[in-house]
Amino acid sequence: MLKNGVLLLFSFFFLSGTAMGLEVGITREIGEFAVQHGGQEIHIIRNQDTEAMISPDFARTSRPCPPFCAQPMSAAEGVDTIGEIELVQFMQTQLKDGSGVLVDARTPDWHARGTIPGSINIPFNQLNSAQGADDLTLEDSLARLGVIRPSEAWDFSNAKTVVLWCNGPWCGQSPTAIQGMRSLGYPAEKIRYYRGGLQLWLMFGLPVVYPDGRLREE
Repeated sequence: MLKNGVLLLFSFFFLSGTAMGLEVGITREIGEFAVQHGGQEIHIIRNQDTEAMISPDFARTSRPCPPFCAQPMSAAEGVDTIGEIELVQFMQTQLKDGSGVLVDARTPDWHARGTIPGSINIPFNQLNSAQGADDLTLEDSLARLGVIRPSEAWDFSNAKTVVLWCNGPWCGQSPTAIQGMRSLGYPAEKIRYYRGGLQLWLMFGLPVVYPDGRLREE
């Protein structure tokens, strides 16, 4: 009897304490969590409506290729590709303690249509000299990632761990940004590629935030 009671109590705490008693959790252990975005706290929780559908913008199966072509799993040699669970873990640890940066590498018009909470917008062409970024643009962009240029050489000794993303597996903007960073010497072990991007984020019913702080849930 006691054994069954202990098991029941354990089950209760496991479900309510780790998954917050939600019908739709993020993982079995994580129900929701918070990130800082633009000076406010944003709660990351999946849409609890099990009948919810993805928005039309990201429901399309076919886009002109080029430029919207399938991207390889690896954006650059030595750069890890991550999924949603790894992104959530990053947001809960390195993003939270300031040792990491989450970068929306899309153009400003896309960023204005909603971004993953906690992200800053550094467009891909501002991190890649082959895409037209001049020295001043590169210095400004990389400074946001903890990189300085005291001389002709870049100083990556305080470079932050960076996760870059764009619109999804068919979007080449974050891979282009990553390739630009690597060409400058940014350490590969401090770069992550969230290949799923906004499309897979939305497919999981996770929220996006607009520049004015409004939230949108799929």
